[in-house]
Amino acid sequence: MPLPETGAPWPPIDPAIRSDMADWSAWYSASPDRLSYRYLNRHRDGGRYGQPTNRPSQYRGGLVGAVSRLFWGEPTPVGEHRRNLHLPLARDLARTSSDLLFSEPPKLLTDAPDTRERLEDLMEKGLRRTLIAQGEATAALGGAYLRTVWDLDISDRPWISMVRADGAAPTFVHERLRGVTFWTVLGVDGQKVVRHLERHEPGVILHGVYEGTEDNLGKPLDLGAFEQTKRFKPEQLLPIGKRLATTYIPNTMTAPDWSDLPGAAGLGTSDFQGSETFLSAIDQTYTSWMRDVRLARSRILVPSGYLQSMGPGRGVAWEDREVFAEMNIPPTSDHQITLNQFQIRHVEHRETIADLVTKVIHTAGYSGGTFGDDSNGTAVTATEIKARTARSMSTRARKTELESVGIADITETLLILEASGMFPGLPSVVVERPRVVFQDSIQDDIKTLAETAFQLRQAEAASTEVLVALVNPDMDADEQAAEVRRILRESGRDVADPTAAGAE
Repeated sequence: MPLPETGAPWPPIDPAIRSDMADWSAWYSASPDRLSYRYLNRHRDGGRYGQPTNRPSQYRGGLVGAVSRLFWGEPTPVGEHRRNLHLPLARDLARTSSDLLFSEPPKLLTDAPDTRERLEDLMEKGLRRTLIAQGEATAALGGAYLRTVWDLDISDRPWISMVRADGAAPTFVHERLRGVTFWTVLGVDGQKVVRHLERHEPGVILHGVYEGTEDNLGKPLDLGAFEQTKRFKPEQLLPIGKRLATTYIPNTMTAPDWSDLPGAAGLGTSDFQGSETFLSAIDQTYTSWMRDVRLARSRILVPSGYLQSMGPGRGVAWEDREVFAEMNIPPTSDHQITLNQFQIRHVEHRETIADLVTKVIHTAGYSGGTFGDDSNGTAVTATEIKARTARSMSTRARKTELESVGIADITETLLILEASGMFPGLPSVVVERPRVVFQDSIQDDIKTLAETAFQLRQAEAASTEVLVALVNPDMDADEQAAEVRRILRESGRDVADPTAAGAE
């Protein structure tokens, strides 16, 4: 599939998918301004709620569309300041998802020592940061892409970068990625938009620059006319066979709300999906709470006759300007100085918010304990923490299955490129698909591990190799083997096997 033709509509994504991703992106931004702009202008994107597409879900366009605009879609009255508050729970969900996966970097294991060393170097020099960002974007937008990139002016080696799901137009075949177009906006001048397109297909990358409008790709331009693209070739052949130089990591294997959309298979869905109205209700409740605080300022109602004139045009005053409010009536026995204090419904608001937050967290597949300290302050073991966060651990396990495939794919592709001779002067490594091993995000303290190892040793239920691996999970296989040899030597158990060949 070549690059798009001149004047192609843009972006080439189903309006319903584009609309949902724009919603999730606004919540992920944690910006009240972006949320307000998004929901005030939601009807313009051609999505299912504003201008419904011709499909079964078009019947959602009435009531659901109205509900989706109840809070952040309400325009601010003329002459008033917007006082809407926003709790960035959606951003917290995305960060927590990434932390559960990548707070401890995964290990890329191979049997070849040189290859293992190269992958460890890759992880230390940027891949870990990329995976943390990818984990957040995947949870927020339903998926993200990892791609192999290179720039010899920056590094003599290729590296791996991330692209958000809302910046790409993919092609799936049998739920597998067979091609994708990434785009980057190079400049905006009024109605004119200049974009760089990067099309990935098996064994090739195509580049092009187009000048168009917000919703039209426009005409192609010369790659060399822009600093950002002058080093790219219109067509870059790659020695990777039928592979792509990119991979897609979905947040979920299915996207039920897009099941009737062509080309949506394999995209996955956001952790926010289905919780947008609850997220909006949380912000509405917080705003109501702060309105109570604002309106509950103490007031002293004072008859106008009790006030002291400050002179023509300078108003009147009493003892405390902050708390009095004038009643334009003469003081009588029925109208004396009156104290007024409105009630702040803090308990009702707090309980409502807590209930809504719990619903959002559970809908996303996490345990409440993952997002706060629900203990009584006493020390707890890793086993107890895992019991309290069982739902989160289950979600983490599901996501690691999807992550491990994509990470293994892209790192193997990077090794193929390095071994192909495209980058002269690089030391040769064995091309081997790595085994991606995720670290336990909740680990026991060393005292607990030592006690466990002691009991296993006393019961003769584990070998020295197993015990070393238990107490030192951060060591790789070679380091663990060396530690075993040191322990056996120091304990006097490092003796030759009498049954081995040549033993006397």
